[in-house]
Amino acid sequence: MTGSTMSQDTSDLTPDGGSTAVPGSTTGATAVTPSGTATSTASTYAGDTDDLVVLESSRPSLAARAAGEALGTFLLVLIGLGVTLYSPLSNAGSLGIALAFGFALVAGTIALGHVSGGHFNPAVTLGAVIAGRTPVRDLVPYWLAQLVGGALAAAALFATIPSALPGLVAEGGTSRTFFSGAANGYASHSPLSTQSNGQVTFDLLPALLIEVVLTAVLVAVVLGATSRRNWHVAAPFAFGLSYAGLLLVAIPITNGSLNPARSTAAAVFSEGWALSQLWVFWAAPLVGAAIAGLAHRAFAVDADSDNLLEEDHLVVDDDSLLDDDVAVSPRV
Repeated sequence: MTGSTMSQDTSDLTPDGGSTAVPGSTTGATAVTPSGTATSTASTYAGDTDDLVVLESSRPSLAARAAGEALGTFLLVLIGLGVTLYSPLSNAGSLGIALAFGFALVAGTIALGHVSGGHFNPAVTLGAVIAGRTPVRDLVPYWLAQLVGGALAAAALFATIPSALPGLVAEGGTSRTFFSGAANGYASHSPLSTQSNGQVTFDLLPALLIEVVLTAVLVAVVLGATSRRNWHVAAPFAFGLSYAGLLLVAIPITNGSLNPARSTAAAVFSEGWALSQLWVFWAAPLVGAAIAGLAHRAFAVDADSDNLLEEDHLVVDDDSLLDDDVAVSPRV
């Protein structure tokens, strides 16, 4: 076995990262024979089981994955919401805002996707759970981590608003009215309504529809880009570019959500209307994510079980093989 190298895809292992034993004949495990070749035991292995070495999949702890989600969402909201908040002063416009969110998502998934899968969005997590790509037990911890990360980023932005700035931007303005410019809304709080002085508005139904459709597209891109058949190195760019493009469609209508954590973070520090309309920016993205998750589960060519961009690691349980004889590398 000296000098042999093996790379093994572990997507077909148990989603919870548990080990798979190989007693006699085993289904669903992967083993290394003394010759150094990988043997899948999805079909019955008829050889001498004493020669088999069981490979176990390992993954970061739930605490580590939740921390990755909190940090990634913090980065996304800090950059995206920060550019949105100060766009009246920087003249960033819709393009600048969309690109800020897109670049932040690319950076976050590259930096942290191997830890948590790179969700940073409750809608993406729900879609991944429904598609069978993320364990159901991770749903609530991921959501909580995303909400905490987003809220902390919004709190940092809110705390740094100069006291005199809101009054300069709008007569009688406060920090909350200034922050409301970054919140998601519809009807009289739609960006188009503000720009047209109320002459044109997007009411509830168009707001719901656009958020459902665009979030479904976003989640479909995420699930497709992280399929085992795709080149995962390019996946973060697929996430970010699609997110930026979809936001360009949504910003004039709802100020662009597609992410309940982003909407919640902004609403907490805005005027009361933002909290009263927040339900739309939870309900619509989650419905869109559910549609994408169900479609992926029904029509995906292969049955992935990996958690998006989270890496699968293999551990050889025979200490005698943990030397130069065998090198095990994770799937990317």
